[in-house]
This record gives sequence, C-alpha cells and structure tokens, in this order.
Amino acid sequence: MATEMEELVSFLSSPSPQIRKAAVDIVRGLTGSVEGLQSLANYSNALLPALSRLLTLPKEVSEAAAEALVNLSQNSSLAEVMVRMGLVKTAMDVLYKPDCGIARLLVMLLVNLTQLEAGAASLLQTEDEKVLGLYVIKLVRSFCRTTHENNDDAFEHVGSILVNISKQRKGRELLLDPKRGLLKQIIRQFDSNSSLRKKGVSGTIRNCCFEAENQLQNLLLVSEFLWPALLLPVAGNKIYSEQDRSKMPLELGTALSIERELVNDPEIRIQALEAIYLIILQEAGRRAFWSVNGPRIVQISYEDEEDPKVMEAYEQLGSLLVHSSSAEEPSSQTTK
Repeated sequence: MATEMEELVSFLSSPSPQIRKAAVDIVRGLTGSVEGLQSLANYSNALLPALSRLLTLPKEVSEAAAEALVNLSQNSSLAEVMVRMGLVKTAMDVLYKPDCGIARLLVMLLVNLTQLEAGAASLLQTEDEKVLGLYVIKLVRSFCRTTHENNDDAFEHVGSILVNISKQRKGRELLLDPKRGLLKQIIRQFDSNSSLRKKGVSGTIRNCCFEAENQLQNLLLVSEFLWPALLLPVAGNKIYSEQDRSKMPLELGTALSIERELVNDPEIRIQALEAIYLIILQEAGRRAFWSVNGPRIVQISYEDEEDPKVMEAYEQLGSLLVHSSSAEEPSSQTTK
C-alpha cells in the first residue's frame, strides 16, 4: 500500500491540472524545511523527474516546481541526481523559451547544480566540441543585457554560475578565448550597483587569473577594463594626486580623480588583490602592473584598510612586489 508521500509524488503526474497544482504546492512547502527535504529525498527517483516535467507548464505550476527544485538542489546528493538526469539541459531549454516566466528560479537552480564538477561540465557542454560553450555564451549575453535597474533582475545570479564554471580549466579557457570576447563583456558588469553582480564578476576574474601563466596575453588584451575592475575596489574613495594619476591610463586616472562609493564587501577586495597577485607572478604581468601605477594604489589603499583578511591579501601582494621591484623597477623608490 502506497504511503502518503508516495501518493503525493504520484499526484505530480496527475492528468488533472487542479490535482497537479495542489500537489506541487504541497511539495514546495515541504522543501522549505529540513524535515520536509529529508522526507522527500527518500522518493527522489520519482520526485525529481516529475518536478522537472512540470517546468514546461504555465507559471502557476512551473514556479512552484522550480522553487522546489532550487531548494532540493541545495542537497549535493540530490543535485548529483539532477545533473545525471539532464536537468541542466532542461533548465536551459525552458529558460530560453519566449514565454518563460521563471527565469530567476532557473538561474538559481543552475547556480546550485554548477557547484558540482559534473554540473559545471554539463553547462559547459564539454562532451560535445561542436556545441562547447553555447549555454555559457547565452547566459553571458543575458547577464550583460539585463541590469539591476529592473525590479526583477532575473539574470543577476549568472555571476555565481560564472564563478562556478571558472573553477574548471575548460571554463577558464572558454572565458579567456579572445575570439569569443566573453571576459570583456563580463568585466564590464563590474560597474553595476548590484553587489551580487560585482561579486560574481570579481570571483570570475580571480579564477581566470589562475591561467595567467599560460594565458597572460589574453588577460591583458582586456586591460582597459581589467585594471579598473581590480584596482578600483581596493583604491578606497580618496581622490588621488595629479602626480599619481599622470602615471595611470585615462580610464583609471579619471575614476580616481573624483570621490567614489566604497566597495564595502571585503570578499570583493580580497578577490581583486588575489587576482593581481596571480597576474604579477608573471614578469610581463608585473610590468603591466607597474605601467598603470598599480603599486602606488596598493600602497595608499593599504594604509586605510582595517579588515584583517584583506590586510593579509595586501601583505602577500606587497611582499611579492618588494622582492621583484628592485630588479624590474629601478625608480620604484620614487613612489614611496
């Protein structure tokens, strides 16, 4: 005899729209608690495919199904099952249907699924060279076309997806491919007032900088956008002197000639400093950093930093600069 939970899961596939809706609303409610999630997890083999099928239905049903899947996907074991059953593809297919009304939830689901290596590989489409990166290109395009100014910034969580996929070499290589130009598009989103977008962009840049040893040239191809995205978060809100600014590129010097809003999130500042560190491990990266007067910005901004973890990142960077500067920057003492 079927248990109550088995009956509830079976009702998700009922031919009656009213029964389906009632069942999915109950399931959504259950996923909101630890006890409910644990109870549902025991029936995942039937539950997850049933919820997945509901994503294509009208919003009054698909929204509840998507919310339930987002909550369930926070459990890594269930997320693994979702990836194996092809839910990344399903989410992308539904996300780009013209009448999709659950975009934000689907993007959040993809954030959870791409935290798994298999989920990130599925989104990158690594198994088929012909379509490799197509999903990511679509998401980047949507990320850059929408803004936080909208009441519902459905694609702001794409930044978190980009952080997840850039933890894998295939993801970093895709984002750094100059022919695709994805990194340039992503970096420009750092100007957003959305802290979620900023954090996604800074985390993605930092991860991509792990390829600096082999792909420094591709990173520096977007230096016009890269250096402001890395240096402005740590530059504080001081107005820099004309002498300091004269040694910087226009886009950086102009920004530092006026008071700016502080980047209060210490994680963003740490990510920026770590990215710079990875770049200047390379000789050409150090030269590029000196060329924008980066050491001066680091020196000034370190004096005002109060967060211990951010200060550690400054000190790691400063140590590398000190050890390398004497040989590569004879005039470095004039910047002190």
